[in-house]
Amino acid sequence: MARLPYVDPETAPQAVGEVLAALPAQLNIFRMVANSTTALRGFLGLGTALLGSRTFDVRVRELVILHVGRISGGRYEWAQHVPIAKAVGCTDEQIAALEAGETAAACFSGVEAAALRFAEEAASDCRVGDETFAAAHEHLDAEQIVELIVIVGFYRMVAMLTEITDIEIDSSAGAAIIDAAKNRQARED
Repeated sequence: MARLPYVDPETAPQAVGEVLAALPAQLNIFRMVANSTTALRGFLGLGTALLGSRTFDVRVRELVILHVGRISGGRYEWAQHVPIAKAVGCTDEQIAALEAGETAAACFSGVEAAALRFAEEAASDCRVGDETFAAAHEHLDAEQIVELIVIVGFYRMVAMLTEITDIEIDSSAGAAIIDAAKNRQARED
């Protein structure tokens, strides 16, 4: 049972209820974040920007999210993003390798392995070594490196939020969340 109440869109203040009602899925994480009217729009905006990005490879993003979730103990994050990872083309072999902590497995491409190593160091230490940075920068430009850092930070925070508040794992919204993020990004461009 969650340590804090989930916000009900029907009984929430009007502005919060409208934001929640506009979401493609009423996931527990959104209803938990809605306890903070200050954070809600920013949280959703950043999450949408990351999921709708046109500059960062979606498969690499999902592998990084899963890896950060696993090393952070983010059970909710893992449950929500495995179906998304599969929907964008990540393989069962890659997901199994991440679950086992085998980020150097042969199933990962050069960019995937470099991003996973970068994510692990960043999530563990808030820093990455020169060799790790250089390996990632061989595959990713400056914009993508910054986006990778933000992905790691955001999903580390998501893991903290879901684990500290004991959010119950609900059914994955999968591709609906990704499609909504892409549509929102397209409207904002």
